[in-house]
Amino acid sequence: MTFRAVETLKTVTLIAAEDTRRTKILCQKYGIATPLTSLHEHNEGKKAPELVQRLKAGESVALVTDAGMPVVSDPGAFLVEQAAAAGIPVTAVPGANAAVTALALSGFRGEKFRFEGFPPKKSAAMERWLEGLSSEETLVICYESPYRVVKTLEAIRKVLGEVPVVVARELTKLYEEVTRGSTSQVLKRYTERPAKGEVTLIFLPKKEP
Repeated sequence: MTFRAVETLKTVTLIAAEDTRRTKILCQKYGIATPLTSLHEHNEGKKAPELVQRLKAGESVALVTDAGMPVVSDPGAFLVEQAAAAGIPVTAVPGANAAVTALALSGFRGEKFRFEGFPPKKSAAMERWLEGLSSEETLVICYESPYRVVKTLEAIRKVLGEVPVVVARELTKLYEEVTRGSTSQVLKRYTERPAKGEVTLIFLPKKEP
């Protein structure tokens, strides 16, 4: 959290949170008493127009998602679109972003990269996705569930072979960890000790000659 983020959350009329229970814990930690309302992927279509009406009436709303930046593989795009279309000023208060933070810690050169959100869940779709990336010389950054990291690494090894991989988890938190190595090296680590918490995966997909 930055000073600006804390001040913003203290001074707005309302905080729209992906999970009000988790955001409430954050607010309590920083002494933020602003009322909360939920806005997540399942209610954004209905809730966004209501929030835009409140903004038109002169209120101010801050959008918070659980473990990252709103809109970046998180809810919020529809609300931003609707607010902008209504002529309401929209700004971002920069904070921790797992993709960029992981890249900064990875050891890879970061001039060019491709962000892919979350990989496909089904095995066949995952393999097609990786095949589509197999000729890329650009870094690929994606998010993954801790319960699926091993399966995703196994798919990378099967389709792409031994490529450079970095797994970064719990970034900016107490148990932050970065694991670097070949596909098999990183796979071995997470097979032996399953991942916990938020996970960001970076790899160079170009196949070995």
